[in-house]
Amino acid sequence: MIEMNMIKDKKKPVEFRKVMDEELPPIIITMNENDEPKMVLNMYHRIWISLHRKTIAGIINVFPEKIDDILDDFLGEQRANEKMDWD
Repeated sequence: MIEMNMIKDKKKPVEFRKVMDEELPPIIITMNENDEPKMVLNMYHRIWISLHRKTIAGIINVFPEKIDDILDDFLGEQRANEKMDWD
């Protein structure tokens, strides 16, 4: 099942897919063919997903901070490389 939702702030499509696969994790965030975000919900783990639904939903509160940490680290590395190139 494929659903396309629009993120309100950026108006970018997010593809949602449901799969049934005992070897995949419960939730996967990846990219689709157009390099846009895609979220895969593995229905094999639907009981676990349902049981932890509130915790999973709460991830969105800390996720932006974690992405900022990754970006800050990356930009710090890029800046250090840029400074080395100038020397």
